[in-house]
Amino acid sequence: MVSEPHILLTGENLALGMPRREMLPEYHRWENDPRTILGYGNQWAQAWEVRESGWERQRGNSRYQQFEVVRLDDHQAIGVTVLQINTFVQTAEFVIVLAPETRGRGYATEATRLTLDWAFHLGALRMVWLKVLQPNRAGIAAYEKAGFRQSGRLRQSGFWLGQPVDELLMDALPEDFPGPSAVTAAIEG
Repeated sequence: MVSEPHILLTGENLALGMPRREMLPEYHRWENDPRTILGYGNQWAQAWEVRESGWERQRGNSRYQQFEVVRLDDHQAIGVTVLQINTFVQTAEFVIVLAPETRGRGYATEATRLTLDWAFHLGALRMVWLKVLQPNRAGIAAYEKAGFRQSGRLRQSGFWLGQPVDELLMDALPEDFPGPSAVTAAIEG
């Protein structure tokens, strides 16, 4: 039996929650979906043993903040977002993975916004950045709607369908955050 999600921050359709160990097989399934592998520019799936052994290291690492993305209408986990924090300069790299069956519904934008909201209003980060493969138009559009802006390019540094492609660098600053804030609404409410 799967435990109820521990909700940390509630948005319109989604919430951020604490990751649950019993959900690790689902996280692993999402991460090894061919479209996820393509989107990350990887070539190979990750073995279960590798993913499982990384769980405890990640959970004990304060520089690796992971959130479970939960759909509010049925409390189903549908994804994970991560902030890989550089504590020296108070910035973080953003990573997201959604369950393959939930893509194309606007969840990436809301999950990204909620994570940025947490990063800026609770985590006091100065900037959050990400890399996205240039052919990933849906990802780029979702990130832009959430407040990211294109800031650079790594030429031919990734792979898309077996071909080298550019990776776009995108970043967001607190002043780029498209309100309203779920964090401040929770505090003021």
